[in-house]
Amino acid sequence: MSTKEQHLRKPDWLKIKLNTNEHYTGLKKMMREKQLHTVCEEARCPNIHECWAVRRTATFMILGDVCTRACRFCAVKTGLPTELDWQEPERVAESVRLMNLKHVVVTAVARDDLKDGGAAVFAETVRAIRRKNPLTTIEVLPSDMGGVYENLKTLMDARPDILNHNIETVRRLTPRVRARATYERSLEFLRRAKEMQPDIPTKSSLMVGLGETKEEILEAMDDLRAVGVNILTIGQYLQPTKKHLKVEKYYHPHEFMELKEIALAKGFSHCESGPLVRSSYHADEQVQSAKANE
Repeated sequence: MSTKEQHLRKPDWLKIKLNTNEHYTGLKKMMREKQLHTVCEEARCPNIHECWAVRRTATFMILGDVCTRACRFCAVKTGLPTELDWQEPERVAESVRLMNLKHVVVTAVARDDLKDGGAAVFAETVRAIRRKNPLTTIEVLPSDMGGVYENLKTLMDARPDILNHNIETVRRLTPRVRARATYERSLEFLRRAKEMQPDIPTKSSLMVGLGETKEEILEAMDDLRAVGVNILTIGQYLQPTKKHLKVEKYYHPHEFMELKEIALAKGFSHCESGPLVRSSYHADEQVQSAKANE
């Protein structure tokens, strides 16, 4: 088979509308002035123009921009991270205030070089946002923090409004797709989070198009419900560079709609499912939906 035949053509429904209005350019300028990183930029999210220019939302990425893991789906750069920046939480909180955000998502690179996996800075970022923005709801999206549950407790004790941790793919494909993380450890991480703070909604995300079967997707849904996960997002995997895993299949929007219906029937309180859906897509709506279904 030729290289051309092996490369799947990107379908029309994955075309992205670019919008670089004053909201987009203003937000980009502010992020640079505050020396902040966003996963929107670092992970090359396809929704950056909609979120920045139209919805006026962003996902902050703390603990630097260098990840200690090298997952084969992710565009964030990897290597040896720099030292911790303890002023970062206040800068994030001030940016949230200046942007007047109603909901904010805070994620981070994996910091396996740190004993606490970055939990202390993560928790302080939540507290700093609360101090300056008492009406803003906060979603956190950590790595598995090495499976050290004292680190998770540090974060959960800060009382975010939503705890999001992504399993990313189905059980069979996890060793090929994710670095260091395991499927079972992610499920246990989500189970422990719910055990620590039963009233805080938990959330996870699946990428499709990596070679999984429909049965495996449904099994992953069941596994997430078994550990009490409330919210699920499902999106199309897109290959960020030639060095990353190839797309095995582009799912049609109708298939995403079917997966959403199945997820809701299985008991998830909210499911975002679509070709361009990412973990933080329309996250402001999800927190309200989760509270309404408590």
